[in-house]
This record gives sequence, C-alpha cells and structure tokens, in this order.
Amino acid sequence: MARGIAFILGAIAVAPTCFAFVPQSGPKRTSFLKMSAPTVKLGIFGGGTVGGGIVEIIGKKKEAFEQLTGSNIEVGKICVRDVARKRDFEVPANCEIVSDYDAILNDDSIDVVVEVMGGLTDAKDVIYKSIKKGKSVVTANKALIAKFLPEIMALLNEVNKGREEKVEFRYEAAVCGGIPIIRSLQSDFVGDDIQMLSGIINGCTNFMLTAMDRDGKSYDEALKEASELGYAEADPTLDVGGFDARSKLRILMRLAFGVEVNEEEISCRGITELSKVDFEYAKMLGGTIKLLGVAERVDDERIAAFVSPCYVTGDDSLSSVSGATNAIEVISSNLESSTYIGQGAGRYPTANSCINDIVALAKGDKTPLPFNPSSDAKFVQNYNSVFYLRLSYRDGLGITRNCGEICEKCGVSIHSILQNPVTKRDDAAFVIITEKVSLKAIKAVCAEIEALDWCRGPAFYMPVLREDWVQALV
Repeated sequence: MARGIAFILGAIAVAPTCFAFVPQSGPKRTSFLKMSAPTVKLGIFGGGTVGGGIVEIIGKKKEAFEQLTGSNIEVGKICVRDVARKRDFEVPANCEIVSDYDAILNDDSIDVVVEVMGGLTDAKDVIYKSIKKGKSVVTANKALIAKFLPEIMALLNEVNKGREEKVEFRYEAAVCGGIPIIRSLQSDFVGDDIQMLSGIINGCTNFMLTAMDRDGKSYDEALKEASELGYAEADPTLDVGGFDARSKLRILMRLAFGVEVNEEEISCRGITELSKVDFEYAKMLGGTIKLLGVAERVDDERIAAFVSPCYVTGDDSLSSVSGATNAIEVISSNLESSTYIGQGAGRYPTANSCINDIVALAKGDKTPLPFNPSSDAKFVQNYNSVFYLRLSYRDGLGITRNCGEICEKCGVSIHSILQNPVTKRDDAAFVIITEKVSLKAIKAVCAEIEALDWCRGPAFYMPVLREDWVQALV
C-alpha cells in the first residue's frame, strides 16, 4: 500500500507546471493558473508622424490586441535620427530610443521591423537586412516597393526557401494610407477577374483640383493653400507631377493584373498644365476634372495604364470625392463595381494600416505571395480613350478647317467642338472632344496643330474616363 501511495505522489510531482493542486474544503478541484501571453516585439524605424501614431494606437488598444491575437504586442525599440529630440507621443515603458540601425537589426528579441522612415537608400538597407535576419517587415514605403518590387520578391523567396517559419512582408499603408485596398486585392478578388481599376490616389492634387473646381481658384492659388495646410511638400513635384500616384498605380497593377512593369514606362502627366478654363468647359459638359491612376485590361494578353488628369462625369462615383480624400474603383467580372473611399494620408490613417498588418502578423496570418501571382499579361503604353483636347489660338481664318483636316489625316473622329465666349483675346481657347481613339493618334494631332501659326503654346489633352460619358449628359 505504501508503495502505491508513493507512486501516486510521484505522478503528481511531475505533472505539468500549468496545473496546481490547492487544498480546499469540500470536494477537491483542479485549478488552472493563467499563463502569460507570448510577446511580439516591434522595432520601429521612424519616430515621426506615422511612427508616433503607431505607438499611440498600440498603447491605447493594447488589451484589445492581446485578446484578438493571443499575444502581447510590445514596442521594444524606436530608431530615430535625434535621440534627444522631444517626441510628440509617450514613449512606452521599457522601450528604448536608439539612433543606431543595428540596435534593432541585430537584436534577436525583435520579431517585426516597422519601417516608416521613408526614402530609398537607408530604408532599403533596413528592409533587406531585416528580411535576411528572419524578421518580418511592415512598411509604408510606396516609392521603395514600386522601384524594387522584383528584388524584394526574390529576396523573400530566397530567405524563405526551406524555412518553416516564413518571413512576412506587409505594406498596406504604402498605397492610399488608411484605405485597405492592398488587403482587398490580395484576398477579395481571388475568384474574380479584374478588368479595370481607376482611382484618386493622391490627396494633395485632389485637394487642389477641388479648390480649382469648387472655389474657382487658379493652380497657383490652390497650390499655396495646399502648402499652408500641409498637404503639399516644400517641393511638390512628386504630387503635382503625378509621380506619387504613378508609384502607387504600379503596385496596384501588380496586385490586380499580375503584370510587372517599370514605373517609368507608365505614361504620367500631372496637373501643372490645367487652367481655370478647363474647369469651365468641364462644368459646361456637366462634370469635373480629377487626377487619376488608371489601369485597364485591353485583352487577355495586354494591360494599359496611365496617370493623367481626366474628365469625369457628374454622376460618376469619383466625381464627388473632394478634398484630400482618396478613392479607388475596381471593376471586375463577378463583383462588377467596387469603390473604396477614405483618407489617403495622415498620422492615424497611415498608422492604422500599419497596425492592421502588425496585428495580422501577431495572429499568425500568412501571405505566401505578398504581391499575388504573376501573369503572362504584358504592359502596353498605348491606350484608347475619348479625349478632351484644349487649343489656345490667335485669330485667323480656317482654324476649324485645319483641325478637321489634321484629325482626318491622323484617323481621329471629332465628336464635338466647344467654345465659350472670348472675354480676353490672350485667353482665347476652344475644346475638341474626340470619339474613342488611341493615345498615339491624339499625340500626332497635337504635334501637327502645334506647328500651325494660329496655335499658341502646347495643346493640352486628357482622357475622358468613361466611354458612356455622353449618356451622363442626357
């Protein structure tokens, strides 16, 4: 009997440590001690606007995140240029502010690197080294992804080959800030075929175009207001030149169509050539003008894309999107039209998208192909559209005849010619609306007309977004 008791006591002695036997009156019960949640430790590069927003959201939602993920999300280190600089957020307890990149990169306790420092050089080094060291990455760096997407894919494939715990790469905040368009293109259209995507994907220019349309401001006046409110950078070229939108479009094209393209090959025209008169004619037609990034399936083998100001009808879903708001419409076979609208930039919208990626990683979500599968489709620079063509002129005979003859020569059919009353001869201009023609043809028309004596300055052209734009006038 004694030996039997000894055997039972021995079994109790080697029981798992998460069980405890507590003396109680009445029937004996087994009590389970709560085990501490595993920690997911972050190393953040960048303690500015977005980095501060990430820290604030984690602090505010810490308990909710633990319940959602089963993990304790902790900011371990934040790398900044100036350690002594006062931060506009409360630094978490046990979080270290550092200036040495290696303090995060060589820290084995850091699970996820969050890159919100921006730029192409140092940020690239940080992301690549993080991946090589087995740390998953969350970034908001659209310019870097657009430029180095194939390299990033190749590096991830190399590092993850034969690796049980895959290194993840997340970038929801890189395109349109707070709009969850990346996640949607990765998961919501897998059984669908996307035919076209078009979007207002730069907040600064949409703010300016809203001011020019609604308030009648000139380009310079709108840019000044955008700068004063912080929507425009000190050098606004990336925004007003359309280059920021082009980087985003390049990423969206890969996700939507699986097509690989050098972003510099995408036709890109900003808003610098727009004038008040263009908005006057747009109102005459019943619509407005938006800077859009557009990518469309020409056929099963070809994808066309461009960034350009576009005439948009008044009943279009994109026409009413005003201010610094972003919007993307996805047209697909199954879902037909899906529109995403929200804040495209700012501290909390961008930080919120970073947080969504961080929480997904803490939950153990996997994305084996962060840029979706590739396809055999090829990018083509030429595309077909109805075009709006504005021509400034000096008084002369035969102007309409010249335009008709040149259009006929270039294979361009004219839908209509518009002209407002001329109040100042120096501002005299008229507009030609074409039928659907190729970009190549409209460029040929512009080149020939610009060579004529009566044409003052470069001709301005822009696509009309929808083929059925005339129906919207009825």
